[in-house]
This record gives sequence, structure tokens and C-alpha cells, in this order.
Amino acid sequence: MTKDDFEYHAPAAGASSVMTEIGVTESDFPYPVLHVEEPFSVPADTAAVLSPTACRFAADLIRMALEEDGPDLTSLGIFPPLEMSSAYIVAKQRTVVVGLPLISLVLSIVGMPVDAWTAEVEEGAVVENGTVVVRLHGYTNQLLKAERIILNLMTHLSGVGNLTQEYASKLEGTGVRLLDTRKTLPGHRYLEKYAVRVAGGCNHRMNLTDMLMIKDNHIDAAGSITKAVGALRAKYSPCPPIEVECRNNEEVLEAVACRADRIMLDNMGPAQLASALPLIPRDIEAEISGGVTLDTIRELALACPERPADFISVGRITHSAPSADFSMKMDRCTA
Repeated sequence: MTKDDFEYHAPAAGASSVMTEIGVTESDFPYPVLHVEEPFSVPADTAAVLSPTACRFAADLIRMALEEDGPDLTSLGIFPPLEMSSAYIVAKQRTVVVGLPLISLVLSIVGMPVDAWTAEVEEGAVVENGTVVVRLHGYTNQLLKAERIILNLMTHLSGVGNLTQEYASKLEGTGVRLLDTRKTLPGHRYLEKYAVRVAGGCNHRMNLTDMLMIKDNHIDAAGSITKAVGALRAKYSPCPPIEVECRNNEEVLEAVACRADRIMLDNMGPAQLASALPLIPRDIEAEISGGVTLDTIRELALACPERPADFISVGRITHSAPSADFSMKMDRCTA
């Protein structure tokens, strides 16, 4: 199995029995009403920006969205199976555009050709209210089936991008980089972190294996930072990078003595940061985290100009991002 191919299964839960009861079967239509047959290939433009793991999560989300919707009995009952339509997606506010490479994946899973759409803007572009960002064409029923899934992904990911850009703009000129966190919607992490990257932020660990993070509960249970770090380095060879969450200067000094790879200064104000950051040598990364807002992020970044933090992590950019506003308009083909 290559990175572009994986097995895909998407029977819509309960859909077949409902359609049978009302006398509708998939054989009545020239395309898959509910799902595509396996094996399923990830479109090249999706695979170009997302890892194989991220593509799997994205496909799973789209599959679940199809299962949640079931068959679109309204559209199937109104539009003839062979009727064609064109459509376009328009921004209804000023926004960064994130999620375009997912359109091909949605169309493929719905059963449409991956070239049934064209982008009018680039991924990551900032557009004004009223800008057409995408044009699509195909069977009317398939376009309507894909509409909500595409819009749900784009509105959410573009919203993450907008908030990320707001926070990142506050850090301009400070040399401090914006990090996301694992405070993501279940199943959406790879896509939300992709949106953060598109909008100019950086990713913290993608999962619990990328970096070992010793938090206050670990420290209290192990007995000390030294014991916790020692246990991890004795357990794993090679040992992944270790980050230690510190609550005061004493813990910072202990984490430095243990040669942690990164030290997180948790819920510290500017005065505390000005005292703690100089204790961390430059070859150990320093991260500020906890309660960071748009109003405070720049002050925290500038708390210690002689030894600024390397990163500030903000959970809000993923867990509290307002959705951007897009809509899809359709034109039925009369010819």
C-alpha cells in the first residue's frame, strides 16, 4: 500500500433500509448515491499537503459526515438523476481560505471526478467579502450531497486560520513563534493543525509520541522532575524529546539541570517570566503557555527581551475559533 492509497469503507448507517422501504435503490442512479467502492485513492492535491495519516483521518471524517446525513431524499426526489449543475463557493466575509485541497477528497468519496472543481484563489489567500473562491460542476444530486461537507470543513478550518493569523500578527517583530496545542476537536487534529500551518503558526506535537511532556501530575506522582525525567530516559532508547512544565523558578532550575529539551513556563505573568526565562540556556527551548489571550500575548512575548521565549502556545486558536462564513450557490444546467 502506498501513501496515496488505502482501503475505504463507507456504508451509510441505516441508509439502505430506509431507501428500500420507500422503493429507492442505488441502481436507479448512474453514480454512487452513498459511497464509493473500495479501494479508495487519495487525490494528488490532497496528498501533496497532508500526510498519509492526516489523509486517513480526513477520509474518516468525510465518511462519518456521509453516514450522519444518510441519503439526500429531498434532492433525489426533486432532481432527475442525470441533471447537471454548476456551482460556486463564495466568501461572505473577509477571511483566509483554508481547506481547498480537501475538496478533491470530498468529491472522490461522494463519487465525483476530482477535476469537477477549480480554485479561483490560492490556499491560504486572504479574500474579501463576495469573492468567489471555488467553482464546481457535475450531477446536481452529487453537488448537493457534497455541499455541506465541503462547507463544514472550509468554514471551520478557515476560522482556525483567521484566529491563528490574529495571534501570529501580535508576535510580529518579537522573534517568538506561535504554537498550537492538542486542544483540538476529536478526529480533527491533523486538519486543524494543517490550518494553523497555512495561516502562519507552528505545530506543537501531533500526538503523545512526538514529544514526552512532563506535567504537574507526572511530577507529583514521580516525586520530582529529576525522577520523572530519569524514568523516561531509562524506559525509552532512543528517548523522544522531553518537555517539562514548570510552575516556578525552582522547577525551572531543576528542569535545566536535567537537560530537558524544552521547558514550558506555565501560567506565568510578565514579572515571573522576566525572572524565569534568563534561567533557561539558549540550547534549551523555552515555551510560554497558559491563559494566553490576544490582549496579553505580545506583553508576554516581550517580558524578557534579553532571553525571549522560543514559543508561545495557544489552545484558543483551535478550540475557540469562530467559523468563517462561506456559502455555495448553484445554477442548474438547462441544456
